[in-house]
Amino acid sequence: MRSLALAALLPVLIAAPAAWAQPPERITNLLVYGDDPCPQGEGDEIVVCARRPESERYRIPKKLREKPEPAGGPGWGSQVATMEQVQRQTLPGSCSAIGSNGFTGCTAKMLEQWFAERRMQESRGEP
Repeated sequence: MRSLALAALLPVLIAAPAAWAQPPERITNLLVYGDDPCPQGEGDEIVVCARRPESERYRIPKKLREKPEPAGGPGWGSQVATMEQVQRQTLPGSCSAIGSNGFTGCTAKMLEQWFAERRMQESRGEP
């Protein structure tokens, strides 16, 4: 029984690789709108058409029309604050050994920290 099935499939299996050996020379993908005809391929060319409604003909593609969803990263305001904080280290009055007159801001930085700690204590209800 098996040999009979193999004998029947043998001519198909031998002919199949010859038919699949040569891929088409050219494949074209097109978008057609409304009732526009899909062009016919010439020779060995394959033409694949996707049909869209006529109302979409002159519109910006949907991928480009939609706004990307937020990535959940920090907002613009916090990014600016971070950049200012990083740059502040090199400016005068920064309490840093980097940059010109960096040491002049050390007292201001200590007072700023003291006021921040005091606000935290007051918000907790501590004297």
